[in-house]
Amino acid sequence: MKRRNWKSAQPSSIRQALEWSLEYAKERHNLSVERIAERMGLANHWALYKWASEGRMPAVSIPAFEHVCGINLVSRWLASTGSKLLIDMPTGRGCSASDMQELQAALHTATGALLAFYNGTADADATLAAIQTGLEGLAWHRGNVQQHAHPQLELGEPHE
Repeated sequence: MKRRNWKSAQPSSIRQALEWSLEYAKERHNLSVERIAERMGLANHWALYKWASEGRMPAVSIPAFEHVCGINLVSRWLASTGSKLLIDMPTGRGCSASDMQELQAALHTATGALLAFYNGTADADATLAAIQTGLEGLAWHRGNVQQHAHPQLELGEPHE
């Protein structure tokens, strides 16, 4: 089974965002649903199962859920449904060759997805996800260049 590229994962529904977040927590942090619920301070882990199956989670629980899981897929989905881009805060630090290669790959994938979509061989959800990833990458680099004159300290762990 091919591993998912979590940096470019763009869920197409809230249910998918919740399910992928749970998958990420299991894959990367070996967290079960019960342990996630416990770390969120939920008295009953069945509530988390219910939220994921129904695609409904109280908005006040989203930050804790994403923090425990270690990925912000729900916020990404919320931003995209509001026609907004969600990017990590640019720090103004220099970029490596691998950072530029990731951007180039994302833009190449977006262009390929557009070509396939207009040829009728790709669906709209996959195309939109590829475009969203490319736009977010460009927006981050734009902000990083703007912030370059005033670099920030890198505090905490970066999200994938």
